[in-house]
Amino acid sequence: QVQLVESGGGLVQAGGSLRLSCAASGRTSSRYAMGWFRQGPGKEREFVAQMRWNDGRTDYADSVKGRFTLSRDNAKNTVYLQMNNLRPEDTAVYYCAARSLATSQYDYWGQGTQVTVSS
Repeated sequence: QVQLVESGGGLVQAGGSLRLSCAASGRTSSRYAMGWFRQGPGKEREFVAQMRWNDGRTDYADSVKGRFTLSRDNAKNTVYLQMNNLRPEDTAVYYCAARSLATSQYDYWGQGTQVTVSS
């Protein structure tokens, strides 16, 4: 089992920045990927970004490329999502998730953190 705890959400004006954190504990290993998803009001959950822990490779949704950046702290088993130039359409509950590199399905999820961007 892997436990994930997110933090860092909040209210920010359009054009502002926030940094989300996701701390992993439990049966973590380098053969995992950690990702961020979000679900806006009345919308389905969507992929935002992910990082493979073994080589640091990252992938981003087109809607956030150039504005959001993933980074990590290996010692803390923590991944960060730096969100810059935020837009009202980025408003959502952001979820951290983890999966084994052997699968494409994310099996472990955090509780979510609210990000609200005002215009």
